[in-house]
Amino acid sequence: MATYAIGDVQGCFEELQRLLAAVRYDPAVDTLWFAGDLVNRGPDSLAVLRFVHSLGDRVVTVLGNHDLHLLACAWGGRKPHRHDTIAEVLNAADREPLLQWLRRRPLLHYDAARDTLLVHAGLPPQWNVHDALARAAEVEQALRGGRCEEFLRNMYGNEPDRWSSDLAGCARLRFITNCLTRMRFCTRRGRVDLQPKGPPGTQEEKLLPWYAVPGRASRGTRILFGHWATLHLGPARTEDHNVVGLDTGCVWGGQLTAMRLDDGRHFSVASNTRAGNGD
Repeated sequence: MATYAIGDVQGCFEELQRLLAAVRYDPAVDTLWFAGDLVNRGPDSLAVLRFVHSLGDRVVTVLGNHDLHLLACAWGGRKPHRHDTIAEVLNAADREPLLQWLRRRPLLHYDAARDTLLVHAGLPPQWNVHDALARAAEVEQALRGGRCEEFLRNMYGNEPDRWSSDLAGCARLRFITNCLTRMRFCTRRGRVDLQPKGPPGTQEEKLLPWYAVPGRASRGTRILFGHWATLHLGPARTEDHNVVGLDTGCVWGGQLTAMRLDDGRHFSVASNTRAGNGD
């Protein structure tokens, strides 16, 4: 009986199956945690979505920005981008049960026994784990309820770029969503910059990786995250900050990686995929 946390799959179904074979995954007793972005840019988003959905209670997956983008294209009036590979999902006969399942996934998963948090991108430095769970619940409520379409229509944009308890409405939900599903860098005071996508050391001097901000309120809890495919190329050792980056760029020709939570061991398989462009 083991629990494996897996980085961004992004439609790389063949690599996912090889990775599960490499760890000798047993669906009867093992549990999988996915760090978000199950879909998009890779060749088999529908197969990945169907497979993860089929695992029932033995899987945990948090929402990533590409998962939310799929929902926005389905229900929020958003048009797919040129490099998107989600048409097969949108046209599938079982589209509705899959998308209904996806929109009910959390943005954060917290395992109190392990004091470990799973998120797609990161947490702003002002939030401790309990703050983050409360803020994530606001977005989850909008997604799961009658405000779903309104939220998806207004989700896109880079403002506001700093947390305030006075934020309200769509602006508040957008900031929360951007932090949990898109953030890489911010300033020491928590102003988020969503533009730079390279590894640490390539950003402006005023910016730091979100996890490296001095005094980060969530520092005491181990955080597992994806989203940052270039992170492994940079000089930072994320383990030094009590975080583990799981995205090793499978969809960009890198690897698909899992970490066994029980002993911290990492497993990776090489990618057979090379997507075109994007985040």
